[in-house]
Amino acid sequence: WRGWDGAPYSTLVPSDEVTINYRHGLPVITLLLPTRNERCQFTVKPVATTVGAFLQDVQREDKGIERAEVFATDGTKVSDATLMEVLLLNDFKLVINNTAYSVSPPVKDKLSSEHATEMEDIKSLVHRLFVALHLEDHQIRKERELLQKLDHLKGELLPLEQMKARIMDSADAKTSRLLWVGLALMSTQGGALAWLTWWVYSWDIMEPVTYFITYGSAMAFYAYFVLTKQDYIYPHAKDRQFLHYFYRKSRKQRFNVERYNKLKDDLAETEESLRRLRQPLHLRLPIQEINDKD
Repeated sequence: WRGWDGAPYSTLVPSDEVTINYRHGLPVITLLLPTRNERCQFTVKPVATTVGAFLQDVQREDKGIERAEVFATDGTKVSDATLMEVLLLNDFKLVINNTAYSVSPPVKDKLSSEHATEMEDIKSLVHRLFVALHLEDHQIRKERELLQKLDHLKGELLPLEQMKARIMDSADAKTSRLLWVGLALMSTQGGALAWLTWWVYSWDIMEPVTYFITYGSAMAFYAYFVLTKQDYIYPHAKDRQFLHYFYRKSRKQRFNVERYNKLKDDLAETEESLRRLRQPLHLRLPIQEINDKD
């Protein structure tokens, strides 16, 4: 049998010289150290240990080993970055110095249910340990990200809030003036009707006039309903006129209402995420540390 470079190995040792057994769910590789002439066991973690790390452990155990490599059964060299979990799926050749050991890992499907259960328990334990060790750091990092995003959104909203306040003041002033103008017109109309009724004409002449004025007002209110699909209620009409002035002023001042609303929604969402993150059931931090961050 020849290696990847075509050079023949002096000895091809049967598979019983290198054995692999599973103990507590982990593979244990037993092999004969050439210099010390004694068998040694190496426990590997399949999902974390690479082929290169395993070979380094073998060389550190026996300083007389000058060459340690792993080849597939077809003579292809196995990369040092390959995980032991992948290597143990098939037969392979372990080369130590000039001796090649034929290795046949046990098939995982043939492992006892006890070993399989132990492996699942170990994986579950590792996962719980990882969560316990890194969850708090992740929450602190997430809180810092949310605080930075919050500051950024507030910085973008500040000039928009100032511009919005000026536009709202202008719209509110125009709406108030319109209400007072309406009151003045109604007062003028009432005074004119009274003057025409008692000083110029009689009630017999002015009664049809007031009737058609009332009917015309009813038609105006109905037209308002047809156009707006809303009843003519004074507070609603005032708010509608305020919005009309507000959007017209916004276009003149180039105030982006859509962008402002988007920033406000993002700000509310970020504050809600921060509030939920700081709940005692989600963030297990001392109260003093949270207060310091505020």
